[in-house]
Amino acid sequence: MNITLDKKSATDGTIKIQVSESDYLPKVEEKVRDYSRKANIKGFRQGKVPTGVIKKMFGKGILVDEVNHIISHSVSDYIRDNKLRVLGDPLPNEEKARTIDWDLQKDFEFEFQIGMVEDFSVDLSEKVKVTSHPIEVDQKTMDETLTDIKRRFGKRTNPEVSEVTDNLFGEISKQGSEEKQGSYIRISQIEKSQQKKFIGLKKEDTVEFDLEKTVTDPTAIAQLINVSEEEAKNAKGNYSFKVTSVTRIEDAEINTELFDQVFGKEVVKTEEEFMNKIKETISSNYDRETQHLLEHEIQHYYVDHTKINMPEGFLKTWLKATSGGQVTDEVLEKEFTSYRDGLKWDLVKNKIAEDHTIQIEEADVREKAKQIISEQFGGPAIAEQLGDKFDGIVTNYLAGKDGKGENYMRTYNQLRHEKIMAVIKSSITIVEKKVSLDEFKKIAESHQH
Repeated sequence: MNITLDKKSATDGTIKIQVSESDYLPKVEEKVRDYSRKANIKGFRQGKVPTGVIKKMFGKGILVDEVNHIISHSVSDYIRDNKLRVLGDPLPNEEKARTIDWDLQKDFEFEFQIGMVEDFSVDLSEKVKVTSHPIEVDQKTMDETLTDIKRRFGKRTNPEVSEVTDNLFGEISKQGSEEKQGSYIRISQIEKSQQKKFIGLKKEDTVEFDLEKTVTDPTAIAQLINVSEEEAKNAKGNYSFKVTSVTRIEDAEINTELFDQVFGKEVVKTEEEFMNKIKETISSNYDRETQHLLEHEIQHYYVDHTKINMPEGFLKTWLKATSGGQVTDEVLEKEFTSYRDGLKWDLVKNKIAEDHTIQIEEADVREKAKQIISEQFGGPAIAEQLGDKFDGIVTNYLAGKDGKGENYMRTYNQLRHEKIMAVIKSSITIVEKKVSLDEFKKIAESHQH
């Protein structure tokens, strides 16, 4: 067998494979003999079917399977042994393959188109400057959070007549449609010019309204008419809402009972400790948001500033060939840049992992899974409570619903990403610029992709 690489350019090439009879014949004859021993064919005793009969009936299929097996492994081995940085999968030359005469040919030639990436460098130095945006916990945020807490843990009543602070539960339907769905809405979320319609309502009352004039917040619209937030942005029309109940929440008092409900029994004991704990919790949540945005900033920097010669022509051909007709020229025109940039970021991360010998062991994955499960169940105490059973829970979690290890791979990739990011953050210059929550949201919106 002879394998060669014909490089058309730095990023495009063709792997050519010549297979001779001596490469496949021993395996083909071995399979024929195996078929002969196992085949159950009318007119012959099992295990006594002549090899000539097997060749006549199954020989061509056995030959094709064996040659394809050799080709597949040979291409993979060649790429690995020659340390080729290949994107996508090798694309077979279908036209050349169709000309093969499996009945008469003894020797075969195959071609595979490949897209390659030359070696490149990633700048991990203090010269790289990326901005982080820590969110300041201002008094406005504290007040809003406290209001929300008092409402969430407040006393619920069901008054006969609705007021502006109440929630309405009921059935909603679009005018012209007979379909009704369960729904609810906070009257306070309704535009002030329209709130009068919803005040003074009782059980069994029906109110009709224009959606666009009544609610403007996409989250509230999605909740009201039971659609996604994306769909809610374009929702419009006239609706009817039939009230089934009115709910009023009396704000909880700031006392020991509220402290225990929010943070657990005796975690905080005074109002000052309570407020400090709220601020600490908000800061922790904001820090996650800050780190998430920082990672977006880092990704954008390296995608924009790392020079990688990409085989774009091959990638477009590969995407169309392997999509089952889902990727068209129109789809490529809209989405290829995003796909290419995502692929470039993966290459950068892989290069960093390779250069810094980042390895993830099974023990690391299990430890990360324990952390994830503990957080879901309220903290490390769950592991102590469950004792030996906790290991079994971790094993089941990593196996996933289908037992195919999808959570294992998800946890593995998350851990690997975290380690790569840790290397980047410790190597570059991160400039902190404190912002308000509203400023942070504007910056975050500009990074959505």
